[in-house]
Amino acid sequence: MATDLPKTSQTPSSDSASSGYYDQEDVQQILQLAIARQHDSGQFSRQELVEMAAELGISLETLQKAEADWIEKQKDLQMRQDFDRYRRSRFKSNVVKYAIANGFLIALNLLMSHQLSWSLYIALIWGGSLTWNAWKTFSLEGEEYEREYQKWRLKKQIGQSIQSIGNAIERFLNPQNTSNDAN
Repeated sequence: MATDLPKTSQTPSSDSASSGYYDQEDVQQILQLAIARQHDSGQFSRQELVEMAAELGISLETLQKAEADWIEKQKDLQMRQDFDRYRRSRFKSNVVKYAIANGFLIALNLLMSHQLSWSLYIALIWGGSLTWNAWKTFSLEGEEYEREYQKWRLKKQIGQSIQSIGNAIERFLNPQNTSNDAN
């Protein structure tokens, strides 16, 4: 299969590739390109995935484990995207609060003393805090991000558990309502 592929201008990542051997990363990249060229719709059925794995000598058990790992990674990626959206919406909310409150304070300061004095200090201090918040919000790497993500994820899981328990208690206390809801 690899012998039918044209040579590329990219340098293989291993020295033995020129003698007909490829390391795992090269094989993955070559197969990815070949699959993309062969299958225009971009989607494969699970049966096609199983057949491709069998042709490559990958056992069904290994494929199932890899698929489970991929599904977990996709769930984690989705959770991280949800977390990032949550952080951005929280930051936008803080910006709106800053604009409203400082607009009011500046207007009040101008009405009372016809100059900017104390309201400017509040706006600068709060603006510095908002700038720090922006830095943290849009930094998507590092230990602090990971800590905040894990904390948010735990809160979300606890909330879901509490909601599940509440739903179970409600179904237990009102069995007629749940049978009517199903109909």
